[in-house]
Amino acid sequence: MSGHRVLCRKWSRDLIEMGVTSPWPVEIRLTKDRRTLNVVFDDGASFGLSAELLRVVSRPSAEVQGHSESERKTIGGKRNVTILSVDPVGNYAVRLGFDDMHTTGIFSWAFLHEIGRDAGQRFQSYLDDLAAKGLDRDKPGAR
Repeated sequence: MSGHRVLCRKWSRDLIEMGVTSPWPVEIRLTKDRRTLNVVFDDGASFGLSAELLRVVSRPSAEVQGHSESERKTIGGKRNVTILSVDPVGNYAVRLGFDDMHTTGIFSWAFLHEIGRDAGQRFQSYLDDLAAKGLDRDKPGAR
C-alpha cells in the first residue's frame, strides 16, 4: 500500500469481539509532498504527523531507541526527510519507509495516536535534545 494515499479498513466488529478498545484509524493519507502523514481515528482524533517527527521517534529502530533508555540516541539532519512508503503490518500497524532508507520503524495504531496526541511535547523534547547534544535539524549526526 505504498503511495500518496492509504485508506485503512475498519474492523470494528472484530476488534470489539477481541476486547480491543484503543483508537483505530479510519483513514491514513500521505500528503502529496510526502512530508505529512494525516491520520484520522474512530474516536474523532485527527493528526497531521510530520515525517521528521515520525522518523526521529521511530521504533523499534535500534538506531534511535537503542536497547535501553540509556542507549537512546538523538539523530539530527532529518528536517527534510520524506516518507516513501506506508505499508500495512498485519491489522495493527504500518511500517513507514523514509527517503534516508530507514524502513524498520513500525507504528502501531496506539503509537500513532500517542505521537499525535503528544506531538508538540515530543517535538520540543527532540529540539531540546538536539541543542543539548550540539546537533541540529539540518546536519546529519547522532549522539
